[in-house]
Amino acid sequence: MTGDALSQDPTELQRRIDSSKAHPARVYDVFLGGKDHYPADLSAAAAGLAANPRGYLDVRHNRDFLRRAVNTLVTEDGIHQFLDIGTGLPTAENVHQIAQRVAPDSRVVYVDNDPVVLTHARALLTSGPEGRTDYIDADLKDPAVILEQAAKTLDFDRPIALCLVAVLHFVEDEQAYPIVRELVDALPSGSRVVLSHLTEDLNPENIRAVQRTYTERGFTFVLRTRADVERFFTESSLDIVDPGVVPVHHWRPDHAAPVPERPEDSYLERLDPIERVRYEDINDVTDADINVYGAVATKA
Repeated sequence: MTGDALSQDPTELQRRIDSSKAHPARVYDVFLGGKDHYPADLSAAAAGLAANPRGYLDVRHNRDFLRRAVNTLVTEDGIHQFLDIGTGLPTAENVHQIAQRVAPDSRVVYVDNDPVVLTHARALLTSGPEGRTDYIDADLKDPAVILEQAAKTLDFDRPIALCLVAVLHFVEDEQAYPIVRELVDALPSGSRVVLSHLTEDLNPENIRAVQRTYTERGFTFVLRTRADVERFFTESSLDIVDPGVVPVHHWRPDHAAPVPERPEDSYLERLDPIERVRYEDINDVTDADINVYGAVATKA
């Protein structure tokens, strides 16, 4: 791991943490079965699950889409550089682990603005000896800063995969589309964009209920149509690869989603619904469960 972000004083990082308010990265961590969150994050996740009891499938299939996309880009397209914005808290199968398993020399830059994420990035987002990883403490809304810092690790003369996975629905239209254009404009020819986004196209009643629970907690939460999602690609002159913009569980499925070890039923019965999520098998997904589009595109 390299980068100025990781040299920050731990005391300063702790001062920046507001544990009284839910944060998207930490709510996501709850649904992925992590432990790096606070009561406010757990409360927000529990409210979201109450609004949509199968909502954990959105989160975990979104994560599995990222696994398949990164693996495809490394094994089939020869991409060895990744810029992952909106990283979230480190969990199993981070981008550098997926990429470096196939191409040990892969370089990965993670970007997030949550100090809790930064604290854990120090210890967990560590590269193998042949590759490099870095962490940038920055906001998606500051693309110029991200690009300047990323250039310290990534070679912008070679193709880069820009990962914008489940992050743009936290940004309003007037900022979201220009941000993506600025980031894509800086990428060299042959680069890729991996993007996923929440939508109300598929199962509107469920996702609108979830949206209400999060907007009440102060989150920006923009649900976009398929045409809106495609616009992120068309406005940047990107070519969307097969199978196009599709529900994430339909993007080149390999039926290899990890299956967690399930404890005894007597133990599960003592848990709250949100605590049981980490033990759920996501392979029973149906189209009625998913509210996330995913796609990969190429820059000519």
